Amino acid sequence: MMLTLSHICKTFYPGTVNEKRVLTDLNLQLGSGDFVTIIGSNGAGKSTMFGAICGDFLVDGGSILLDGEDITFQPAHLRARHIGRLFQDPMRGSAPGMTIEENLALAAGGTGPFSRISRKDRDRFRQRLALLGMGLEDRMKQPVGLLSGGQRQALTLLMATMNPPKLLLLDEHTAALDPATAEKVLQLTKEIVREHRITTMMVTHNMQNALELGNRTLMMDGGSIVLDVAGEQRSALTVAELLER
Repeated sequence: MMLTLSHICKTFYPGTVNEKRVLTDLNLQLGSGDFVTIIGSNGAGKSTMFGAICGDFLVDGGSILLDGEDITFQPAHLRARHIGRLFQDPMRGSAPGMTIEENLALAAGGTGPFSRISRKDRDRFRQRLALLGMGLEDRMKQPVGLLSGGQRQALTLLMATMNPPKLLLLDEHTAALDPATAEKVLQLTKEIVREHRITTMMVTHNMQNALELGNRTLMMDGGSIVLDVAGEQRSALTVAELLER
């Protein structure tokens, strides 16, 4: 199994008036190469589950295994070596004051903005950027802060998969983009995930995407998974039935 969540529980501000239980006995197993779409109303625990996997906070109970390794108490920066993550906000995944080239060098494992970028690196970056079809390969010396939201999100996707992670977490990564750009970033996502066979979890509010993308759909409610469908059962589901559930 690539990812195993066993009996994960989390309550924020326990024992106070603001006490909020966000994850309740959450269990999940993902096989290598699974692409799972996740739906659920606001507050269902979708982003919090991602936070638990990435180490944004320590869980109150349960265990998290990634590719057989227990990462339950591992610090976030160590988990980040094997987990790629994209947020809804396109501004969160890149450094605006650094150039496109420097951002990619950092993602590729460069030691910092002043480490020398070789011609070989530059050629590799240019090649990867050309795949985006946004002309960014001709703007590698430009600060990332000058890019549009869609361009930044596409770049962040490239950065998160420059060294293909074991697990890719996409938290409504197209929600803040206009429909045409969202469609383009989604298409890129599918191609990159397929090319590298990356195990992927994607939170979406788009029911159609939830049923069409990947090989499995989860629905969350009250901090746990209430529906888990794959195969024929999933392909027989309609958006209307999903909304009804």
